[in-house]
Amino acid sequence: MRFLAAVVIWIGLALVGQGVAAQTLEELVQRLPDGNFNDRAEVVAEIAATTDPRAEGLLEALSAGELQQRTADGVILRVTGKGARAVGFDPLTGVALGPVAARSTEPIRVNNGLRRAIRAAIGTLTLLSPDPAKRLAAANAAFLAADPEALPAIAEALAAEQDSGVAKTLREAQALAMLESDASAADKVAALAVVRDRGGNDSLTAITRYVSSNQPEVAAAATEAKAEIERARAIWGVAQNVWFGVSLGSVLLLAAVGLAITFGVMGVINMAHGELIMLGAYTTYLTQQVIRTYYPGLFDWSLLIATPLAFLVAGAIGVGIERGIVRFLYGRPLETLLATWGVSLILQQTVRTLFGPSNREVGNPSWMSGAFQVGEMTVTWNRFYIVIFALAVFLGLLLLLKRTLFGLQMRAVTQNRPMAAEMGIRTAKVDALTFGLGAGIAGLAGVALSQIDNVSPNLGQAYIIDSFLVVVFGGAGNLWGTFAAAFSLGIANKFMEPFVGAVLAKILILVFIILFIQKRPRGLFPTRGRAVEG
Repeated sequence: MRFLAAVVIWIGLALVGQGVAAQTLEELVQRLPDGNFNDRAEVVAEIAATTDPRAEGLLEALSAGELQQRTADGVILRVTGKGARAVGFDPLTGVALGPVAARSTEPIRVNNGLRRAIRAAIGTLTLLSPDPAKRLAAANAAFLAADPEALPAIAEALAAEQDSGVAKTLREAQALAMLESDASAADKVAALAVVRDRGGNDSLTAITRYVSSNQPEVAAAATEAKAEIERARAIWGVAQNVWFGVSLGSVLLLAAVGLAITFGVMGVINMAHGELIMLGAYTTYLTQQVIRTYYPGLFDWSLLIATPLAFLVAGAIGVGIERGIVRFLYGRPLETLLATWGVSLILQQTVRTLFGPSNREVGNPSWMSGAFQVGEMTVTWNRFYIVIFALAVFLGLLLLLKRTLFGLQMRAVTQNRPMAAEMGIRTAKVDALTFGLGAGIAGLAGVALSQIDNVSPNLGQAYIIDSFLVVVFGGAGNLWGTFAAAFSLGIANKFMEPFVGAVLAKILILVFIILFIQKRPRGLFPTRGRAVEG
């Protein structure tokens, strides 16, 4: 029967190659009930040779046993349902033709051999599809199938293929199918090289089967190819871990860089920092809800619209916290900690009352959905853009602090408040704006985190401790220290997780930081500021 499938492919491809279209698809449909199973297999091959886009659905219906012939007039129907619920459809257009009375039709019977021929024909159709995505999917399926009887179809499709990516996959499928055939040892050695270059788990699994081949040349080539794939996988595994670490580091950077200002520079232990992140995430959620309701066409722009709104909302609340509470508690860290902790509880409960305790859905815009491959490493678009966003926020903050009047005033106030006041700087205003800046950046972190984490009233609690660890490790108030600490801790965490687990990895990092600050209390890159001098 496998031979029958191969014959079907040969017939179909021969007809395509010769440009023969003996009959239309409509005429071929009417021939399906005629003759025996071998006759139907030939008709199936001719249907495949038409390359008509409707042929695939027709053959799938035939394989499923849904095609029936009406006894009164010989019309072919696609029948779904049974008994009184049976409904007939046109097998090519899908137009409903109404209920089908019992015993008014005869099924077009198929056996296992004919089903294999149908699958081969569908594979031929897909390999010759005008859609490159469908051809690529068919080529990958052919690789996984590793069927030597598909070699003629693959060869014909490869000869006609214009897309380089699809052609490469077809060559890989051809090579693996050749390994399963009775080809010569030299051909199999050459095929092993092609499969080896593809890499990945599927190639490794396929090649492993030939390590014990009874052909010495093939076994030796398979052993070498297996070793090369394993070496490449180890290298790409390290690269994947580095990427995971960079991705985690970008999240830590976003969460911590605002805290680096409020805690590191101003010396304020803001326990409500996590809730400011949470408010940024909920601002994103509300923005998307408004857009979904009133302006659905703008959904792909929702994050870009939510970003400045989240900054303003979180920043305004931050200014309110500083003006209403924190300004009365400068130089009293314990009382500041307790007060901001109380604020965090109030914010959590307010959000819980307004939105409920359950998670809220924040959708991914189309440009942040899916993933792409870098070698054997998978990179998701949302993580990629979050890394870019974190770097942009960091660079923007650097420019703000180093190249603007506000940045100069902020540095002056935090380093020497009395002198700054004597120079005419309104220190109270700078304090409020500095705290608001740190809070606004926390809101930006919430926008990014809404794409990779659950948006709930407890969102910020998961990042507050990590944020403090990053700031302390990097050096209080030093932005470059925060940058280095975020990415180094992120990468270290991801390299430890496979060996000790996620929880123990965090514990070990915490222990390391505790031991580290015993030797360097001011962190990696110490700086001058109110926190240091006070």
